Amino acid sequence: MGGQKVQPARTLPPHPLSGVRRDNPVPAPPFWGSRCIERIPLAAIVPYINRTALFKFQWGYKPQGRSKEEYRAWARRELEPVLQRLVRESGQQGILTPQAVYGYYPCNAEGDSLVIYEAPDGRRERCRFVFPRQAKGRRLCIADYFRPVESGEVDVVAFQLVTIGQRASDHARALFHADRYQDYLYWHGLNAEAAEGLAEWVHKRIRAELGFSREDARAIEDLFRQRYRGARFSFGYPACPNLEDQDKILDLLGAERIGVRLGDEAQLWPEESTSAIVVHHPDAGYFGV
Repeated sequence: MGGQKVQPARTLPPHPLSGVRRDNPVPAPPFWGSRCIERIPLAAIVPYINRTALFKFQWGYKPQGRSKEEYRAWARRELEPVLQRLVRESGQQGILTPQAVYGYYPCNAEGDSLVIYEAPDGRRERCRFVFPRQAKGRRLCIADYFRPVESGEVDVVAFQLVTIGQRASDHARALFHADRYQDYLYWHGLNAEAAEGLAEWVHKRIRAELGFSREDARAIEDLFRQRYRGARFSFGYPACPNLEDQDKILDLLGAERIGVRLGDEAQLWPEESTSAIVVHHPDAGYFGV
């Protein structure tokens, strides 16, 4: 069902509570439903791994008096080789196995809810997500970024789910139980940031397929600062706090194809997996509630 043209913008007033504009053109997805990417080379993900998060916060290497430029030079010399060594070991032993499912679904906003339809004709509801609204400030709600039901125009939302696999968590855990704490720290940190990097990689793919990746910042580091169009909201944060809603995403995307399920306390399993709702609205951004 791909190859559709972008739906032209209709004259709609801004949202009555938040003031979010609702006259942006709706992009046409290349397909409806989900697709599975069973094999993603770790090398493709490495450029999207946030070195600052990995080196400073996961591995604990602080600047210790170095200037920003000095720290970056030191990290390239001392820490980047460690990362590349782990990547090679992963390739040799099959430790990290990046996989993803993602897709596009017809939708409309109804109050503070996002209604997902069975088909692009918008006649039959499949499920819905209810989001909180800010109590003060702009009074934003994720649903505000989509066409309202009363507009008569169906919108599109993307969902994504990524994992680096159970083997990665098992490998780090085995190192910990073997008292190899430095190696455990390296692998545990890489697992966490590789999952985030994979989420960035899939999100970039979605922006490309929706036709506006040209608006991305050129430097990958700037993508970590959300210098691209739209936003990727993960459940568990103030704008979409209900972790149980991930179950709907897993059902929509067919998460069993990559071995992801919802475990105790609505946490994704394998551990290093992330899900998200991808909003295409050009003004979408992160906000607290």
